[in-house]
Parts: sequence; structure tokens; C-alpha cells
Amino acid sequence: MEILLLLYSLGGLLLVLLSIPLLAQKVRPNSWYGFRISQTLENEDLWYKVNSFAARRLLVVGIATLISAITFYLLPGISLDAYALACLAVFVLTFGIGIAQSFQYLKKLVQEGDERADQQGG
Repeated sequence: MEILLLLYSLGGLLLVLLSIPLLAQKVRPNSWYGFRISQTLENEDLWYKVNSFAARRLLVVGIATLISAITFYLLPGISLDAYALACLAVFVLTFGIGIAQSFQYLKKLVQEGDERADQQGG
């Protein structure tokens, strides 16, 4: 179980570290790192806003993964399977929610941009 503790803990820490440059808006649009979809890659302003938003969610995922890995490890009598599935569940749930929220935020920004364009054009 110690190997899984190490893997989940390092994975959570890695997610925290990966979120920091995105939060600080230090990552330019690219095809390797960030919230990379056509809308963000084609619009630099959108890239920075959405990536900063998504990075806050990624930070939460990393922290939740790290804390759950340690907390579940300390539970007396937890089996290896239960430990692995519990840690995985925390990661999948928090990551899934973060991705969904990031897409919702992107949609909101695009709609606001469309409304502004309509108002200026009309």
C-alpha cells in the first residue's frame, strides 16, 4: 500500500505544481499544456482566462488527491483494494467536476463575448 500512497501523493503534488504556472498566467497558448481546445488556442485572452479558472480546479484536484491519499492510508483496517478505489474515486470525481466547470466557464465567456459583439454591431 505504501507504493500507492507514494504514487497518489506524488500525483497530487504534480497536479498542484502544474497548476501554478497556469494560475500565474505564465503559460502561452500551446498544444501541450493547459486547457487546450480550439476556442482557447485561437483566442489568447480566452486562453488566459479559462486556463486560470481551470488551474484553480486543478489545484483543488491535486490537494484533494494528496489529502485523500494520506487520510485513507491512515484509516485502520482499510484494504489495498478499498484504498486504491477510494483514492481513484476522489481524483475522478474532483477532476470531472473541475473539467465540467471549466467548460461551463468557457461557454459563459463565449456567450458574453457574443452578446457584446451583438450589442456593438446593433
